[in-house]
Amino acid sequence: MERLEVKGLNHSFGFTKILHDINFTLNKGKVLSIVGPSGGGKTTLMHLCADLLDVEEGSVTNTFSSSAFAFQEARLLPWKNVIDNIALALIAKGEKKSEAIKKSQAIALKFGLDEDDFDKFPKDLSGGMKQRVSFARALVTKPSLLFLDEPFSALDIGLKKELQSVLIDMISKKELSVLFITHDLMEAIRLSDEMLLLKADPGHIVKKFRFDIVQNQRDDKYVYGKSAEILQDSEIISTFELELKS
Repeated sequence: MERLEVKGLNHSFGFTKILHDINFTLNKGKVLSIVGPSGGGKTTLMHLCADLLDVEEGSVTNTFSSSAFAFQEARLLPWKNVIDNIALALIAKGEKKSEAIKKSQAIALKFGLDEDDFDKFPKDLSGGMKQRVSFARALVTKPSLLFLDEPFSALDIGLKKELQSVLIDMISKKELSVLFITHDLMEAIRLSDEMLLLKADPGHIVKKFRFDIVQNQRDDKYVYGKSAEILQDSEIISTFELELKS
C-alpha cells in the first residue's frame, strides 16, 4: 500500500534545532494534518516530506506514485494564461498539448472558473481566482499524494468552503491522500482523518487527534462543536499560548 512514513526525524538550520523526533505514517486515501503556531517548523517538515530539503537525521519513506503541491501563494507563471498554467505539469509529463488543454479546461470549470477566465493572465486574476488555478494545476495530473501548505489562509470564508468541498469530494472517492499544514484548527477538523499537534522550539509532536466521521458527513455543527471541545485541551492551550495573561 502507498504510504508516507516518517521515523525519528530531526532537522536543524545551523545551530538551531527546528524539528525533534518526528514520527507518523500517512496511508493511502487518508488526510493527515499538522497543526501548530506560526514558526513552529510545520513548513520545514513538509519540505522534508516532499524531498525539497535533505533529510539529515531519521528517515522519510514515500511510496506514493506521484505528488503535487498547493501553497499559500498561488505561484503562477505570470507570462502564461490560466489554462497554460494548469496544463504545465501535464505537458511536462509528455502529454500532447491538445489533450493537456482539454483536461485543464475541464478541471478549471470544476474549480469554479468560467470560460471567460481561460485566457486571462495572473495579473488579471483576484487572489481567490489565482488559488482556484493553483488547486486545478495541482490536481489535474491526478496525484496520489497532495501536499497542502496553508492554501486557504488568505481566502474568504465562502471560497475556502467551496475549495474544501471539492477536495472532500475527491477524498470521499478515495482519489487522493493529503498531507496538510495549517494553523487553523477548524480547517484541520473539517478535512483530516488524523491531526498532529506540533509544539515549537524545537518542533515536536505532543498529541494526536483522530476523527472517525467521514469528511463529507461533517457539517458546520460538527466542526464548530469539535473545535470548541479541542480548544479546551491542555496541550492545545499550551501550544497556541491560549492561557489568559494576568
